This record gives sequence, C-alpha cells and structure tokens, in this order.
Amino acid sequence: SRLAVPSVGGTVSIFTKAASKSEGGKVLQMIGNDGYKKTGVSYNTGKNEKGWASSFLLSRWEGDGYVYNTSGEGYTYFAAVGYAPEGSAHELNFSFLGAGQWHHQRDVWVSIRDYQNFGSDGIDQRWNSNGGTLNGEEFSMRRNFYNKPLATFNWDWEINSNLKLATSLYGSAGRGGGTGPRGRNYYNSETDILPFRKDLTEHYLENGRGSRTPEGFIDFDAIVAFNQSNTDPYSGDLPFAGQLIGSNGFNSDGVNRSALVRRASMNSHDWVGAISNLEYESGDWKYSIGVDLRNYTGYHYRTINNLMGLDGYYSTGNKNSAGQIINTTIEASPFNDTGIRGPKIDYYNVGKVGWQGLNGLVEYNNETISAVLQVGGSNQSFQRIDYFDVPGNPESDTKNVDGGYIKGGANYNIDAKQNVFFNAGVISRQPQFGAVFPNYGNAINEDLQNEEIKSFELGYGFIGSNFKVNVNAYSTVWGNRFVQRSLSNQQGVDGSAQFKDIDVSHKGIEIETSYNPTDKLRLKGMLSIGDWKYTKDFDAELFDDNQQSIGTGTLYLKDAKVGDAAQFTSYVEADYQIGSKLRVDLGYRFVDGLYADYSITDSEFTQPGNKGALKLPSYGLADLGATYSFDLFGNSSTFRVNVNNLFDTYYIAESNTNIHAGDASETWNGVDTRNSVWFGFGRTFNTSLKVRF
Repeated sequence: SRLAVPSVGGTVSIFTKAASKSEGGKVLQMIGNDGYKKTGVSYNTGKNEKGWASSFLLSRWEGDGYVYNTSGEGYTYFAAVGYAPEGSAHELNFSFLGAGQWHHQRDVWVSIRDYQNFGSDGIDQRWNSNGGTLNGEEFSMRRNFYNKPLATFNWDWEINSNLKLATSLYGSAGRGGGTGPRGRNYYNSETDILPFRKDLTEHYLENGRGSRTPEGFIDFDAIVAFNQSNTDPYSGDLPFAGQLIGSNGFNSDGVNRSALVRRASMNSHDWVGAISNLEYESGDWKYSIGVDLRNYTGYHYRTINNLMGLDGYYSTGNKNSAGQIINTTIEASPFNDTGIRGPKIDYYNVGKVGWQGLNGLVEYNNETISAVLQVGGSNQSFQRIDYFDVPGNPESDTKNVDGGYIKGGANYNIDAKQNVFFNAGVISRQPQFGAVFPNYGNAINEDLQNEEIKSFELGYGFIGSNFKVNVNAYSTVWGNRFVQRSLSNQQGVDGSAQFKDIDVSHKGIEIETSYNPTDKLRLKGMLSIGDWKYTKDFDAELFDDNQQSIGTGTLYLKDAKVGDAAQFTSYVEADYQIGSKLRVDLGYRFVDGLYADYSITDSEFTQPGNKGALKLPSYGLADLGATYSFDLFGNSSTFRVNVNNLFDTYYIAESNTNIHAGDASETWNGVDTRNSVWFGFGRTFNTSLKVRF
C-alpha cells in the first residue's frame, strides 16, 4: 500500500488508462426481480495517430427493491481522456466518474415474530416496518441519497529504463445524506409509528401505537391529517401568523412539538489529494519512495425535507440563536441542492482532516525467492468547527497525531509447482475523527491513543497442470479500536453510540482450490475456518438525536464471539461448457459460526457472566447461472441468466440482539422469536444482454 494510513484488510488500486484501450463499445440491458432494470452503454475510441484516446460510460438503474418499500434509482457516469504518443516517456490520463443514487431504506430492526405477523403468510423476508404510502405513492421516512463525483489526473513518466515516476492528483465533492423522522410524535398514539426497544408486534398489535393500513404499512396520509388537525395557528412574534408550525422542543405560541416532519441528515465533503511514487529497478532489486498528501473537509448538518402538511418548522437547535422558523425544504435527491448554504436545524459542524505520509519500499525478486519490506510514517491533523452547539468554543485547536507501519513478507518457490510464503505487519493507526473529539464536542480527547494492529500470515501454494491449491493461516490482533454506530434511541428517532478501547483477535485458516478435470468442466472451492473474539470488556456512550449524551456503560464482551460475519464458510462451484456457445455454472455456499452483533441497547452484555453472543442457525445457498454467446448482427454478444438462492432457503443473515432461548421461549430454528434480525433474500433472478461493437 502506498497510502499514508493503510487499511488493515488490504487496498485495491484502480488505474484508468484510456490510451491503452482498443476501439470498441458495449451496450448492456439487464432485467431482474421486483422491477429491476439497468441500461448501460460504454465506448472506447482507441488511440489515434497523435496518441489521444478517450473512454465513456453511462448507465441507469431503477427498481422496486426485494424488500417492501425500498425502491430506488441511480446513474453511473464515467469519462476518461488519455494521451500517450508513440516514443514519448510521458503518459497522461484524466478521468471523471461518479454514481448518484437514491433509495428507500429499511433501518428499523424487525423481530422474527414481526416477520411472522406482518406481510404474507409464514416468514415474509420482505417485511419493512418503515414503509408506507403518501398520496397513493410509496413513501418512507428513510431515504438515502448521495452523489460523489471524483476527478483524477494521472501522470506517468518513464525517466529511463530503470527509473519511473507515477503521480496522481484527485478531487471529490460528495453531497447527500439520509432522511428520517423529526419531532416528538411519540406523544400521540396516532403518530407514534416506529417502535423503540420493542418490536412492531408489541408496539402496534399489542399497544395500538401508530397509524397503519390493514396490511400493516404506515398510513402517512393519516400522519399529515393529524399534523394539520392538531396544530394551532402560530401566534408568536415571527412573521408566520396563522400558519401551522411544528417543532421538536419549542411549544409556545401555538407551535406543535409533537408533530412529525421528515428531516435530512447530511454528510457531505470536499476531498483533494496527491499521491506520487518514484520507483527504481536494477536487476533483481526494486526500490520506491512515495508521498501521500490529502485534505478532507466534512460538512455535517440537518435540513428540512418534508413538512408533512405543516407550513414551517421552529428550530431551536442553534444555541447561538433564540430560534427560527424554517419553511424551505430540500429535495432528497443526489443531483439537487442539498442545503449546504441554506437554513439548518439541530446541528451544524465541520470536520477537517489532513494527511501527510511518506513511505519507502525495498523488493527483491528472482526465480526462487521474492521478498518485500515497506515502512511508512504519517501525520494526521484534526480540527472541528461547530456553528450550533458550542458557543463558548466554536473552533477547536488542531490536533496532530503521528502514525506509522512496517510490513514485510517473503515467498520461496520450492520447485516449479510449490511455494511457501509469509507476511507480517505492525500498524500504529491514527484514531477516527470521533475518537479525537468524543461526545460531539470541540474538546480534544485527553486519553487519545492510536489503534494498534499486529498481523501475521503463513501459507503454502501448489500449482499443477489442472489443479491448484492455496492454504494460509493468519492471526490479526486489533487493539484500541473506536467504533461509532447509528441507532434508533427514542421512539425510532436517530441516535448514536460510541464504543472505545475495543480489542479484537482474529485467527483462522483459509483454503482455496481449483480443478479442471476436462477442457469443459471447471471446479473450484473455498474453505475458511476462523476464531474471532473480543479479548476484553469495553466502554460505551449513548447520544440522542441532538448529539447530547444520555448515558454511559460497560459492555462485558470479553471472550465473546465477533458477530455479523460467519466464522466458518465453504463454497464449491462447477462450471461446464455445453457445445461451443453455452456455459452453465452451479455454486453452493455453506455458512456456520455466525453470531449476533452487539448493541448498547442489548441487555445481554450489560452484566458480567453473560451467555455470550447468540449463535445463529447455519444455512446453505445454491446459485445457478448460464451464459450463452452468439453473434448479433455481426457483433459478439452474450446473454446471461442468474438465479440466486435457487431453492428459496429461509435464513437469518444478521441479528442485532442476543436473546437466548429459554424453556418458555417461542422459537424459529432454535432462535427466540423476539430477536431483531435481518432475514436473507429469498429466490431472486436477473438477466442481462451484452452486445460488443
């Protein structure tokens, strides 16, 4: 990795070089389940006599979503221009790409008995407690939208046959966020639509909370009607006399603080940087030195998106102001104004982060032995500016934190078919921004410490004429982790939790293999066996939707299994050629050792001596695919069909709670039905037609 702060799992570098592409294009049309459609076209001009070339891509997708009320659409765009004249030592490439999208979400965790009680008969994996209709159309309080265009300029200079310089300059301006409810609507049973620390079965069926249709979806028309009929005309000093005004806290002058509006929480940013690497090669040796310079500014704030039948919203979030009424809204769209210069509510803060990194690499390679050693050092600077919540300290000091790493490895070829290798690394990684400024304030953490990662891997490989296998054993210890998570903390209203000083151990063995018994049949497989667990207890703090602390505690997770990722997985696949034009592939994946994740609202880990993480049922999934190649009007074309989860298997993919089953529990496959889980998708399909010209 040539980055100032390397990733732990690995880094992928993608280089776009339009001048290296031959002339031609491609048209793609894809159709899938639940109204999914994708149309795309791409074209490469190829390099002309003067060394110029360009590439273009544009695509659009739309769909209703497999889960109820999760429709969306998006656009992908890409353009590149390259210049590489014959005989020149220089190659230039400019690219511009992005993918703007919006989609409704399912963020309220659903209990197993909710899946049973709502939707179709039995377990309905599609169920979504968030969804509903407004004015006869799909509507949700949760809508994600984002657009992140990225411009990159690459300059490659071959100074001589041994010395090369590669430089990349880039800039990005991401805009967007997500919508959600705002207001103390839980004061009223009609507008108390989302459960808090209970499932929808208890919240709606047992307690009668919220306005829903006979099918169980939210009736947002009833919410609008209730907002309007239960809000008095405004009688205050601001020039909004007689209008219907809602709020989350202010309740004088006719303002209704128990109304419900849809706000938008923004996480936009401006990002510029430069990466440059000088590489020298001589015989079996290669040396390189590189720099990574980056500057990031993040904008975090809230705006009003939908007033839900009201005329305005009284905001008291800015502590520098006595309050203001806002009647302008922004659209929840990736290509429209996101309100970065308009009126804001609740919070408005800016985070600034700078990177300055230097790294060096030495590599040796001959037919028998290859070895590499890389070291790097970096500085990260952090500053936080708060325009709403810290009147006495609106702009923090700048905090500089040093970090570094050393990584190395070697490979030994035993003979023409066998090799052994090892990798090792130690990383002292700067903490996340939230760890530098905890509690959503501008005070710098006095107990700030770097994350410490130590990793080791040992492996063996064999490559035969029609068989190959790779086996590796690994151990990674990740200490001092800081994790911040969003969660629903007050009647479905957004909040967050911060977890600090997390230590995790990952150990395991991985096997990858492939076998081609005939020219037509190809087989491959994978096996991963892990032992991932927390090595100590750690502290947590909970914040409300105003970013105010509402409680602290300790999570007793020492020796608990790491959740949300299976610790035993295996996969086998057969790919068979039928005739000269048709290939069929069938894959089967088995998953075991999958555990529930932790949450600060999960009572299992609030006391020592607990039962640990909840183990979820194992499952197996089969996927079937076929590819047919043919000529269409003289153009090479392919038609592809995929069927995922061929046998429509029901399985739990994630759990956010750790309720262990007892003698009196109602269970599904041994799991207490009160647990909040995501069921995996049932059978889905997609087809695609690709024509090259």
